[in-house]
Amino acid sequence: MRPPAITLIRFLRYSIAALLITLASNCGIARAQQKTAPAQEKPKIRAITAFINLDRTQYQQQVADALKMLRRAQTVFESRGYQVQTIRIATQPFPEYTKGLTTEQAVAFFKQYDALAATEKFAASIGPAMVNAGDSDSEADLLAEILSNTKTLNASLVVAGEDGVNWKAVGAASRVMKKLEQTEHSQGNFHFAAIAMVPPLTPFFPAAYHTGFGHQFAIALESANVVAAAFKDAPDLATAKQRLTDSLAASAFDIERNAGRVDQDTGWTYMGIDLSPAPSGNVSIGAAIENLTTQPVGMSGTLTAAATITAAVKDVKVKQTGYSGLMLPVLEDTRLAQRWSEGHISIDALLSYSAVCGTGLDTVPLPGDITAEQLSLIIGDLASLAFKWHKPLSARLLPVLGKGWGEMTEFDDPFLVNAKLQSLDIK
Repeated sequence: MRPPAITLIRFLRYSIAALLITLASNCGIARAQQKTAPAQEKPKIRAITAFINLDRTQYQQQVADALKMLRRAQTVFESRGYQVQTIRIATQPFPEYTKGLTTEQAVAFFKQYDALAATEKFAASIGPAMVNAGDSDSEADLLAEILSNTKTLNASLVVAGEDGVNWKAVGAASRVMKKLEQTEHSQGNFHFAAIAMVPPLTPFFPAAYHTGFGHQFAIALESANVVAAAFKDAPDLATAKQRLTDSLAASAFDIERNAGRVDQDTGWTYMGIDLSPAPSGNVSIGAAIENLTTQPVGMSGTLTAAATITAAVKDVKVKQTGYSGLMLPVLEDTRLAQRWSEGHISIDALLSYSAVCGTGLDTVPLPGDITAEQLSLIIGDLASLAFKWHKPLSARLLPVLGKGWGEMTEFDDPFLVNAKLQSLDIK
């Protein structure tokens, strides 16, 4: 229980915040109307993510407490007309709570945790391996075993931080990817990412983790539809950018106000919203970009569109967390998958767009004969870019066992679109 004085202070703080947010939201809506932006439906809430400091001796109760908050939050947002796609729980880096366990014991524990997640219908992230430069790459080997033996758990590996690129971790991440390539349909890598400069408390998976005391939550959007509506028939870049900022703001202020209500009601601290306009299937960020450029994604103008979207996101004056940039997940977006199959998009192109936005190389399909050394070159490029520009980027690369250039992937996951594998000029 919180002391009464603290409760009163929090109540007053959120009452004032709610008033200010309402005023700001009304201003944002008015500006959007002045720009005659097309009407559009609300964005979906991709995830409400709770962060817990997992203790193996009482994790079941911790999960139950987190789920109570998450389900309360889901009810609040759905009552406001938002569709909540997933509720999620992320932990501190998993090596902190597997100390003293053998590989077999750790895998057994995570099988139990994986089963709990399936039963209770939440997505779970166990945080990163090799967080610091001095960490042993044995943690990466353990991570590969954990993800190879579970079905839904997500995790990551830190390849760059404030002290630079961790080249040992880059090599370790490539070995994890080759190990996960051998999972069913080579889908294990969908749940793993090499992350660079990604801060704690991002609500998006597989990068989600925290480093504090936990008992916090954050929100991620699926708002490619908002971008598409804002960019449709926009007469110029300035109008497109302002329309997008105003449209995102209209929802973001409302979401923030209701997140404050959840914070007040449950005692879980709201840490912010990741406004990255994530796509899903036919709700396509690729199509949204083409609304602006009138060219296929990958052609001239794509980088400008990426910069415009990111600038619009940054201009929304709510409490932001995570990536808060542009996501271009190739296999989660039907138009991006199409342009990849056609050869319009390449790894080098995605890296160039990442210089003005984020999140890096996401769900990129690769031939199964790519070597760990070649994967290291790709991950190293991404890590170097992230450190140079001090921005969060991640690599979620999906080499497909037994598949080569020109062949179609055969993923069996409702969140993945299949695409044609392209040749790689990596020596």
